[in-house]
Amino acid sequence: MRAIVYDEYGGPDVLRLAEVPDPKVGPDSVLLRVEAAAVNPVDWKLREGYLDGIMDVFFPVIPGWDVAGVVEAPGAAVGEFEAGDEVIGYVREDVVRRGTYAEKVAAPVRTLARKPRNLDWAQAASLPLAGLTAYQSVVHALKVTESDTLLVHAAAGGVGAFAVQIARALGARVIGTASERNHDFLRSIGAEPVSYGDGLAGRVREIAPGGVSAVLDLVGGPALDTVAEVGAAGVRVASIVDTSVKEQGGTYVFVRPSAEDLTALVELVEAGKVAVEVSEVFPLEKAADAHRLSAEGHTRGKVAIRIG
Repeated sequence: MRAIVYDEYGGPDVLRLAEVPDPKVGPDSVLLRVEAAAVNPVDWKLREGYLDGIMDVFFPVIPGWDVAGVVEAPGAAVGEFEAGDEVIGYVREDVVRRGTYAEKVAAPVRTLARKPRNLDWAQAASLPLAGLTAYQSVVHALKVTESDTLLVHAAAGGVGAFAVQIARALGARVIGTASERNHDFLRSIGAEPVSYGDGLAGRVREIAPGGVSAVLDLVGGPALDTVAEVGAAGVRVASIVDTSVKEQGGTYVFVRPSAEDLTALVELVEAGKVAVEVSEVFPLEKAADAHRLSAEGHTRGKVAIRIG
């Protein structure tokens, strides 16, 4: 089968298209014919070796954790899916070796849910990692309810846009930081936009004089420095990028595969409460270009790779 691989850490140029053996399917996995994968910042950070200290890496590596595809064969212990089922998954294992930028993937059942009926393949592949990160941050870490005012930093990005929509589905008021060019987009998904940068706390207080009850940090550094200024008494804080949030009594979120959470996301999508924004779709052989675009950090929504 065709797959993108890299044999050493480095820039986008280490990615190459290769022929590799089809994956073996364990008893608790299914073999997927991949239709699309999605690019996440963690993909190029892994490629550059940033996570070498916390995850074992075995070269050559097939990158990618997000997938959408069709079940070709279930493993011996699998009763949840049958051949022909359309599924999505956040296929992260405990080591870095075989990912989703490939024509076939062996995916553990614990990482999968059925594909939303109202999404195309690129949109479906773009939901799992970013959507789960947002869901686990908003629902589990911050426990957002209809009584909350939530401030989301970098609200127009892949995770941010999902977080806005999930919080709005829960009935919360949402304020989102973004550049001016993304303010109309934030309004379209239910957030009240504010520009980031100097004076942020004052701008937030202008529209939420009593302060916000919860803060989701998707940026790190300066975003956490403003919590005391923008937050009401007892403000709850979560970050997906800065472990120092724990020193403020907040929660650091590292997304985990969860079939239950992913199914809840699918239901929100099918109910029309969460939409998936895809900025660009690349063919498999252009994966390096997809990584370059993702690393620029200025895309609205997700970057996907078409495989099937």
